[in-house]
Amino acid sequence: MSDSQELEFTGERFTPECVREIAYEHWHRYAWASRLVAGRRVVDAACGEGYGSAMLSQRAASVIGVDIDPEAVAHGQRRYQADNLAFRCADCTDLPLADDSADVVVSFETLEHLAAQDELLAEFRRVLRPEGFLLISSPDRKTYSDATGYANPYHVRELYRSEFEDLLARHFPAWRLFGQKLMFVSSIWALAGSGSAEWLTADGTRLEESQRPAYPPLYFLAVAAASEDLFPDIAQSSLFGDRQESVYAHYNEEVAKHIRAGQLLAERDTEIAELRARLERG
Repeated sequence: MSDSQELEFTGERFTPECVREIAYEHWHRYAWASRLVAGRRVVDAACGEGYGSAMLSQRAASVIGVDIDPEAVAHGQRRYQADNLAFRCADCTDLPLADDSADVVVSFETLEHLAAQDELLAEFRRVLRPEGFLLISSPDRKTYSDATGYANPYHVRELYRSEFEDLLARHFPAWRLFGQKLMFVSSIWALAGSGSAEWLTADGTRLEESQRPAYPPLYFLAVAAASEDLFPDIAQSSLFGDRQESVYAHYNEEVAKHIRAGQLLAERDTEIAELRARLERG
């Protein structure tokens, strides 16, 4: 990085100064994608302030971050500098790139912000080489909005799973879906050797065993290509955390505050009871 100045957080796009839950969601997507793009020419469509493009450039042969906001692009050019990284200002439905010029298109937190979703995927297909693939995210309208009653003011069109799959199918003959959701779990791992993964979910005293979480995803991640044999090698499960364990640390901090508040209330109640007893003794 050559410029540490932060881009103002407005709520419309993520910035790397955001912390805890939202940071885990956004950073994990790019961390997940970064091992899939090694040695490839990548387009990061709707790159925002550029943190994800910079992460991808650590493994990719080259990365072009594209965003419609000139301020975000200028910020990315100042803050993230590498020989294999460039930023361009453009609409992602009209990319300033030649046909068949990219190995991978990465597009996270983009689709739901546009009404022209078919035009977007058609443009991604145009710039991808025949053997290239797309990595794209989409919030699940059922769990993101319907179940919570939350209406994101920056989202133009959210999709249900079937709608997302139909959209992918209109532009790519092959696709595979992954789910993403921030969860509170306990992890057990082998300190040597390797083996398969398992998910254990408790419902009271009843235990469910499966190969994937029992919870519905909040976001969908998809890999799409001309055929399944072009998919990169993708782990069936991916875990992400920051070394500071910021979410868990914040949880412990809040618990400590509540415990202390409970102690203060108990002390106050004791004092009130003693004062009332003195008054009654009069």
